Amino acid sequence: MSAEIRLMRTPAEQALSAALEQVPSAPGRLNELRRSAARSFNEQGLPHRRVEEWKYTDLRTLMREAVPVAGPAGVAEAEAAARLLAGALVRRIVVANGAVVPELSDFSELEEGLSLLPLAAAVAAGDERLSRLGGLVPARYDAALALNTALAGDGVLVHVAPGATLARPIHIAHVAVGQGPAASYARSLVVVGEGARATVVETFESVTGQADQVNSATEFYVGDHAHLDVVRIQALGPAAVSLTTLLFEVGREAQLHDFAFTSGAAVARTSLYANLVGEASQVAFNGAVLLKGRQHADSTLFVDHQVPGCESRELFKHVLDDSSRGVFQGKIVVRQAAQKTDGRMMSRALVLGDDAEMDNKPELEIFADDVQCGHGATCGAIDDDLLFYLQARGVPLKEAQSLLVQAFVGEAIETVEHDGLRDALIEQAEAWLKARG
Repeated sequence: MSAEIRLMRTPAEQALSAALEQVPSAPGRLNELRRSAARSFNEQGLPHRRVEEWKYTDLRTLMREAVPVAGPAGVAEAEAAARLLAGALVRRIVVANGAVVPELSDFSELEEGLSLLPLAAAVAAGDERLSRLGGLVPARYDAALALNTALAGDGVLVHVAPGATLARPIHIAHVAVGQGPAASYARSLVVVGEGARATVVETFESVTGQADQVNSATEFYVGDHAHLDVVRIQALGPAAVSLTTLLFEVGREAQLHDFAFTSGAAVARTSLYANLVGEASQVAFNGAVLLKGRQHADSTLFVDHQVPGCESRELFKHVLDDSSRGVFQGKIVVRQAAQKTDGRMMSRALVLGDDAEMDNKPELEIFADDVQCGHGATCGAIDDDLLFYLQARGVPLKEAQSLLVQAFVGEAIETVEHDGLRDALIEQAEAWLKARG
């Protein structure tokens, strides 16, 4: 006789299930997507440490309660909150509390080949390009994505026509505003046509220290011979919970460069899934994570080489101060048909705090025999010899430490091609070091 063991539902899971029951119907196939995602969450719930992909980020424990879904944001408060890249030469779309704010968003005078509109408006109009929404699904259940699919009401639809080149980056500025903690669920879809080139930036910020829960998901389709650069900056308040899901499909001889900068939120989890479905494509997923206090940040990547001749590179740099905890889980899968694959993955951590912790779990799963793949991970303190060298030349201790930290994360930041965005990331790192004291 065997008995099925089931975990008791936490207050957060009960509240989330109740919120799922209040979700209105959506037009067409989107309604089934929502219903299917809600069923999955009600069956599986929040992940816990016995779930391999979440063993270092026990969301059942870290997310003790579910806050109410955020209401509409005022234009003035949303404008005050959207500070990141405020002076940059970008086309900005403000998404406040999970909904596009038209008054603060630049939908006018679009470049040739660019289609850009709020996701809710595209749904209401029955836009045929939404047929791709929900088309990229992880092999295993992902709680954050399931909640986003079921609860998302708005976001951004970006469509770049074949052969088009965008002069300005598209900046999707996510902001959390309002009185009291609230949850937001933004969903975006980015399609870059064959031979097109574009840069998409996503930023996340809030002006208060309240415990907001920000759940965002974006699907990217990169066409054959296309070039897409993606930059993300997560600078939410110190009590926030950030759950980000990114899904990529990369075509033949395409190039994809993704960079993530994380310095905010009490708990941050980024889940990245990339399917390389076109031969001879090149992808790079890089990031810099700067943590202090008791912050917890988890970067989990799954790169699936399905066809021959593709190249993938992953480089993540973590700086951990005080009692913070960093997590890097990266998995490269090479299918049997994916001969001539070249994959490299590296995670490096610089530990500044005596109680800080870094968990690295790089993996390779290879079913082909003609490949070049490797992974590695390092973790250590600042080199005493380098510190002494700078101090011996009159550089004060704190300044010497800052210079070495800047050099450490700079290797990852330098992978960003766009000059203005690269400078903005350097400023973010400098601001973190200045706040550290």
